Amino acid sequence: ENEGVVLSRDKILNHVWNYDYYGDARTVDTHVKKLRSKLLSKGSYIKTVWGSGYKFEVV
Repeated sequence: ENEGVVLSRDKILNHVWNYDYYGDARTVDTHVKKLRSKLLSKGSYIKTVWGSGYKFEVV
């Protein structure tokens, strides 16, 4: 549904952890790193968009 759409760290935080989350936006980076390592054998689906956030692409 959101393939190719760039999502900012804040938007990801709000959708995953809700608006009441008071943690650091770098929490998203940690979870993205873990997701990438789990998906590594399947391909590189999560792309970093420098200065903006992340996007999911099926190549």
